[in-house]
Amino acid sequence: MKKYHLLFAVFFFSLTMSAQSEGAFLLNVYGGYTFSDKVEFDSSYAKVEDGFEWGGGLEYFFIDNQSIELKYNRLDTKMPLYTYLPIPAAGIPANGQVNKGDDDGSINYILADYTYYFGSSASKAMPFLGAGAGIAILNTPQSGSGTYFAWEIKAGVKVKTNSPLSINFNAYLQSMSAAVGYDYYWDYYWGPVGVTDYASTFQFGLGAVLSYDFSK
Repeated sequence: MKKYHLLFAVFFFSLTMSAQSEGAFLLNVYGGYTFSDKVEFDSSYAKVEDGFEWGGGLEYFFIDNQSIELKYNRLDTKMPLYTYLPIPAAGIPANGQVNKGDDDGSINYILADYTYYFGSSASKAMPFLGAGAGIAILNTPQSGSGTYFAWEIKAGVKVKTNSPLSINFNAYLQSMSAAVGYDYYWDYYWGPVGVTDYASTFQFGLGAVLSYDFSK
């Protein structure tokens, strides 16, 4: 009979441990280093320089090992713009910087993420994969502010402690797409037709997230 009591206790304990993540509500604080990217246009190109990215998010586990999160991240960076063709009137040579001294900018990401954690919620280390989509608010001194579609993918490992605090280490890829003008082609019936031209950033980063679990 004692064996059955022991089995019941083990079973009940395992259920309790497996249910810890479901319904959990976490506050996440982000910090990471995002690497640079080059963006090509028709007669020019821009660089989004590397820099420190920070932010915060609210994560909810709707099922054990699966969560949704609403988060905000900000990257303050420089965005130099270069021309392939010379601009003699402005004294700018070929491949010269057009916005020298006026190239500070920022990208503000507002994303809804889905994350899947592998392994038991009782594990101290849980690998994860995730993806998200939302908007990016791009701020530049010369062009002002614009809102564009953005997405990200991420992978890493979450390290839990006996306290409400945990930390995860992750790699991420973020992208933002913006309409930058028109390309034209000749149609036999319609004549010249304009098609919107898009430019996208693809920035890889490495970061860490400090989490506080309000359910503990």
